[in-house]
Amino acid sequence: MMDLQNYSKVSEFLLQGLCKSHYIQNILFVAFSVIYTAIMVGNLLIVVTVISDSHLYSSPMYFLLGNLSFLDMWLASFATPKMIIDFLSDQKLISFGGCMVQIFLLHFTGGAEMVLLVSMAYDRYVAICKPLHYMSMMSRWTCIKLVLVSWAIGFVHSISQIAFTVNLPFCGPNEIDSFFCDLPLVIKLACMDTYVLGILMISDSGLLSMSCFLLLLISYAGILLTVRQRASGGVSKALSTCSAHITVVTLFFGPCIFIYVWPFSRFSVDKLLSVFYTIFTPLLNPLIYTLRNEEMKAAMKKLWKRQVASH
Repeated sequence: MMDLQNYSKVSEFLLQGLCKSHYIQNILFVAFSVIYTAIMVGNLLIVVTVISDSHLYSSPMYFLLGNLSFLDMWLASFATPKMIIDFLSDQKLISFGGCMVQIFLLHFTGGAEMVLLVSMAYDRYVAICKPLHYMSMMSRWTCIKLVLVSWAIGFVHSISQIAFTVNLPFCGPNEIDSFFCDLPLVIKLACMDTYVLGILMISDSGLLSMSCFLLLLISYAGILLTVRQRASGGVSKALSTCSAHITVVTLFFGPCIFIYVWPFSRFSVDKLLSVFYTIFTPLLNPLIYTLRNEEMKAAMKKLWKRQVASH
């Protein structure tokens, strides 16, 4: 058996980033700087609008949307700012501690967002399928509990992933073929057989992703069936709303399921998939869930007029 104590522990990892070309990296620096700014401004605007408008803040749907935007800002921030800075540097290094922090934040915010998206789908299901019981089933305390449960599940999921990663023996190779510390890539660098750890990772991340995704599809299917049975006029509107939501859900869950359910095979598209669920999903969520919503747009205009009047 290999004597792991003869090897020095790896103190930092080398990220290979999205590409090697300096010219393309300069273009990506500008592009992702604009995208990251749009993510932070868009989601912060939603959070501020929901908090400042008493009607929106008391509405279960908008309360959950505000929390989604808050999570999206964290999801977009765990790796994107470093990736943007790394576009300007030749060596994209990250410390061992920084790498573990990235893994923790990714799984914490990602896991919490998965559960929160299920809560939002449940909210829409109750509103459309059981409208008479909506306010009793989706009380403020129920909404708070749903948010707390999503954070708790995200935390437990993340801690369970970090627990078996942080003590792994890293003794040699330290190159990660991504723009952040992705768990399947990091555990492959350990100086030991990681097959069992891979199975544990699949059963953890894969199970959470798949179960949440299936619950979402069941909720939206229930909504569409209920609307179809009641009135043909509302089908197109419900279909439009649900299809938009399912698009975002698929963009978020699809890459997660692909990366964490099949982590043993490496594909060049993995980087692109990672970009989708860590950057483009937080960008699309405000557009799909809120900015298409007339009530939210009216509240934003009111907030803007109030700010202008105060100055």
